[in-house]
Amino acid sequence: QVQLVESGGDSVQAGGSLRLSCKYNTDTYCMAWFRQAPGKEREGVAFIDWIGRRSLAGSVRGRFTINKDTAEDTIDLHMSSLKAEDTAMYYCAADSRANFACDYGRGDSLFDYWGQGTQVTVSS
Repeated sequence: QVQLVESGGDSVQAGGSLRLSCKYNTDTYCMAWFRQAPGKEREGVAFIDWIGRRSLAGSVRGRFTINKDTAEDTIDLHMSSLKAEDTAMYYCAADSRANFACDYGRGDSLFDYWGQGTQVTVSS
């Protein structure tokens, strides 16, 4: 059973930076960060597969990066130039199925394991 625990959510001013961390107990083929703002559907933000290939949603490209720290067993989301529209609950997700691409086209229904979420609030 894959277990995921997120941390790092906070309230920041627009233009600021945050680092979210997702601690996992088992490495899987595809790991990702999703977010869900109030009244909106959950959307994929950043994806990384088990050999380190990355994919980012267009709305965050150039501002967010995703990295895997194999020494600490974490998936980190580095967020900079934050905007009010980045405000959301951020979730870490993981899935072992390699027959689907691990990129921003992979919807949340193709992830079997989820963390509890960490809140990011950006004030303008």
